[in-house]
Amino acid sequence: MKIGIVGLPNVGKSTLFNSITNAGAECANYPFCTIEPNVGVVPVPDERLDVLTQMYHPEKTTHAIIEFVDIAGLVKGASKGEGLGNKFLSHIREVDAIAHVVRCFEDSNIVHVDGSIAPLRDIETINLELIFSDMELVEKRLEAAKKKLKADKKYQLEIDTLEKIKKVLEEGKCARTLSLNEEEKESIKDLYLLTAKPVLYIANVSESQLENVEADSMVQRVEEYAKTENAKVIPLCVKIEEELSTLDGEDKKEMLEAIGLKESGLDKVIKTSYDLLGLMSFLTAGEPEVRAWTIKKGTKAPEAAGKIHSDIQRGFIRAEVVSYDDLVKEGSMVACKEKGLVRSEGKDYIMQDGDIVLFRFNV
Repeated sequence: MKIGIVGLPNVGKSTLFNSITNAGAECANYPFCTIEPNVGVVPVPDERLDVLTQMYHPEKTTHAIIEFVDIAGLVKGASKGEGLGNKFLSHIREVDAIAHVVRCFEDSNIVHVDGSIAPLRDIETINLELIFSDMELVEKRLEAAKKKLKADKKYQLEIDTLEKIKKVLEEGKCARTLSLNEEEKESIKDLYLLTAKPVLYIANVSESQLENVEADSMVQRVEEYAKTENAKVIPLCVKIEEELSTLDGEDKKEMLEAIGLKESGLDKVIKTSYDLLGLMSFLTAGEPEVRAWTIKKGTKAPEAAGKIHSDIQRGFIRAEVVSYDDLVKEGSMVACKEKGLVRSEGKDYIMQDGDIVLFRFNV
């Protein structure tokens, strides 16, 4: 699963990417420093794995992972080929969700591509380019579907859905603001609209703003806008996150305490991105390995078993499940079994986040 980090040039995208992945992407104070997208695979922070590792002392601990892609800065006119234009748009088309970095700080030493700081204008600049690109796709598809309708009435649903989307795009809104039913979604699933992708807005603030970020007027404006799209906003200071990313253990903990934070903004970004994609983790625990396995929310037990090995899914008998909270409270699997907290679940069981599972199977 891929998250694309987007934004105007010089808003802190590549610095954020470097901080998330420690990949050392080029980061300089001029537009289009990033041309080809940098890719970094990062573990999803999960305190539950730390606790289980202390409990089982396994040979190894494996986190769930998520992929971040640092995409070149966009400028007005990209849909018509300005800046890196279509190259930028094609890179966005390949990701599953978008982390949109918005500059919410003043700094005369860092050039703004439009000459002034205005978060909503910046959001609109990017969203309009994505809307223009989507509009072109929708119009072409609509034309093709209308031609096919003469021979097959099944295209009526597709036409109706595309007309709905076109209306929303013409109003300057993103396709994700539109509620579509499952049939409608199915009819256009291969269209891969840019503005239909889920989005997380990252408000990049200064260190001084971070002290009272809830009252910051620029951040508040971004949050109000995000509500119109049912999107989330994470305010963070990319400069601080870059420093934090170089620290480990106690040093990192001390710095977080010094600035009054419980966890780094990057951890929030990674966790929220994971959630944004509709993902969750089930856990397996034992002496060989403690591991988080990534599945879509709503996944049934046999499909979850298939994540471990296709043979386990094929020969699925049952899943022995205990909740993470129960295991930690009781201190061992044996104690959980004695108290009847380990459940035997069948093929229709829908997995829950944090389920600790042992799959029984026969091939």
